Amino acid sequence: MVNERYGDVGVTVDGHVVVAEVQRGPNNHFDVDLIDSLSQLYEDVDKYPDLRAIVLCAEGKHFCAGANLVSRSDSDRETEADGRSPLYTRATRMIAAKTPVVAAVQGAAVGGGLGLACSADFRVGCSETRMTANFAQLGFHHGFGLTVLLPPIVGQQRAWELLYTGKRIDGEEAFKLGLLDRFVPLEDVRTEAIAFAKEIASSAPLALASIRETMRGDLAERYRAATDRENEEQARLRQTEDYKEGVKAYSERRPGDFGGR
Repeated sequence: MVNERYGDVGVTVDGHVVVAEVQRGPNNHFDVDLIDSLSQLYEDVDKYPDLRAIVLCAEGKHFCAGANLVSRSDSDRETEADGRSPLYTRATRMIAAKTPVVAAVQGAAVGGGLGLACSADFRVGCSETRMTANFAQLGFHHGFGLTVLLPPIVGQQRAWELLYTGKRIDGEEAFKLGLLDRFVPLEDVRTEAIAFAKEIASSAPLALASIRETMRGDLAERYRAATDRENEEQARLRQTEDYKEGVKAYSERRPGDFGGR
C-alpha cells in the first residue's frame, strides 16, 4: 500500500481512489521537493492494480499559486548532470505515470500551478476558481509543460491567447473553455472530484490503462522536449530587466512597465 505521507503531500485511500492533498496552504506554492513527492507517489500508486485513480487536491484557499518567485531555493536553481531542470525532470516522471488523475481546483491555479492542474486528466472547479498563465506579464516564458498540456485542452488559438496575454479567467469561463470538466459549488469541489475518480475507477482496470496509454501516446516524450525548451528560455529571460520588473510589479500588485530589455 502507498504511504500516508510524501513530504508535504498527505495521502488517503477511498476504495480504488487515492486522494493526494498538497498541504502547503493557503497558497500551496510548489518547488522541486513538492513535485518530487508527487512523482514518487504517482509511481508508487502505479504498482498497485487495486488503486485505479488519483485525486490531486490541496488544503487552504488555493489549489496552487505557482512557484514562489520571491524565495526560490538553491535546489530550484540547480541543474541535473545532463543540464536539465530538476523540477522538470521530476514533473516528466509525473506525466509518465500510468494512473488517471482528477484535480480538484479551488481558488487560484496560477502559472506553474495551472500547469500542475493541466497535468491531470480532468479538472473540477467552481466559481471561485481562478486560472492564469501569467508568465508573459512577469516578463517570463511559460513553463511546466504548458506548451504541450494546454493546447489539447482549450485548442491552439485559446492557448495562444492565454499565454500571450496572461489574462486571468474565472471558473465559469474556464468551464466554457474546457479547462474545467465539472463545475460545482466551492464546497463540493473535492467531493465531486472524488466521485468523478470513482466513476473512472469503476471501469475495467486493464481496459482503462490501455485506453489511457493509447490516448496519451508519446506525451511524456513531448513534455520532456517542451520543458527543455521552456527551461532554456526561462533561464535566458530571467536575466532581463523585464523579468526583474515583472516580478517586482507582481509583488507590488501593479502592471509591469516593460522596456524590452
